[in-house]
Amino acid sequence: MYFEMSPKGHDYLNRVKTFIKEEIEPVEASLWAEVAATCPGGDWRQWKVPAVLEDLKAKARALGLWNMFLPDETLGAGLSIQDYALIAEQTGRSLIAPAVFNCNAPDSGNMELLWRYGSEEQKQRWLMPLLAGEIRSVFCMTEPRVASSDATNMQATAIVDGDEVVLNGRKWWASGIGDPHAKVAIFMAHTPDANKDRHHQHSMVLVPLDAPGVQIERMLPVFGEFDAPHGHGEVNFDNVRVPLDHFIGGPGMGFEIAQGRLGPGRIHHCMRCIGAAEKALELTIDRGMQRSAFGKPLLSLGGNRERVADARIAIDQARLLTLFAAWKMDKVGTFAAMTEISAIKVVAPNVLQQVVDMAIQLHGGAGLSRDVPLTAFYAQARSLRLADGPDEVHKGVIAKVELAKRGYSRSQSAKKGGNE
Repeated sequence: MYFEMSPKGHDYLNRVKTFIKEEIEPVEASLWAEVAATCPGGDWRQWKVPAVLEDLKAKARALGLWNMFLPDETLGAGLSIQDYALIAEQTGRSLIAPAVFNCNAPDSGNMELLWRYGSEEQKQRWLMPLLAGEIRSVFCMTEPRVASSDATNMQATAIVDGDEVVLNGRKWWASGIGDPHAKVAIFMAHTPDANKDRHHQHSMVLVPLDAPGVQIERMLPVFGEFDAPHGHGEVNFDNVRVPLDHFIGGPGMGFEIAQGRLGPGRIHHCMRCIGAAEKALELTIDRGMQRSAFGKPLLSLGGNRERVADARIAIDQARLLTLFAAWKMDKVGTFAAMTEISAIKVVAPNVLQQVVDMAIQLHGGAGLSRDVPLTAFYAQARSLRLADGPDEVHKGVIAKVELAKRGYSRSQSAKKGGNE
């Protein structure tokens, strides 16, 4: 295996680093101050996107630093998953950089989904405006009334009725639904079919957010923060009717499409975690060497240097494992890299959580404030241990693959009381 970037990837990486340093970092603090002033509380109807963010997007797009996640030479940058992984790491150092480059979740995953599985009509109506940064999108999968770690528990329904599909159900943690530019949701729901197995009983449907019956009920705070002007909401779908051509890939294709969507997205999430961990470690070292207590720099007290070393080891291990997963996806595809994808989804958020916890402790009271991005990084890490599948589900996937290598099937495991 070979982790060196392509010349094209190197060029993008260097330009992204320069843009973050020269354009984003000087204004990021003032941008968040503007958000705090103009987006009070959880009333998403009052939220506004700061003008400086739109200005940064325009500059990034003009420089070609746009849609770099998409491996399409025409619509995106045409980079490999491995090349983009190292770019995603750099964007993870900033809380706004992914949005500036139009490479932010859930839009990037939704765009790749439409690129891979959408019809030509769906691409023209929704993909092209998303790629242009004119609108934003939402992904509605998690539900408040079931254990959503098992997606087959889904209670929301998408039922064919003549030339329409009727949607009913309640979703929450619909990320991005508070954004004033959010115009469409991808709604995953149960489409019962007695002729299909349990993994072909669910569908994905495109739903305009202004469709009758779509009701945003509230924004959900993460550790008390509403993540304006983006937000994570609870949404009710009450007899929402859309044409049959709003199915993505057809009825019953939801699980297959979800795997295609989530594989690359997990690489992006994990590399952004690694970038955030690098930023947290840099802040820790600077703080620890610039502040003194008991006649010594803070880093020379209480085993702090060993903690820095542990952080370096953990970050580098997580990066190598994630690059290995990206390399394997490029070489043999998502399905053959399931163990590695699940492994990084466990490792990277946990590493970020541990490094940020150390950084907060060394910063003292400042670490709990908004003067540094540590609490936001911590919320990112802790929430990612649940989003896109909790740690336990990914460990279950890894264990199942390992048992299969030794010839033990799922049915044998279940008979002996094992967990799937």
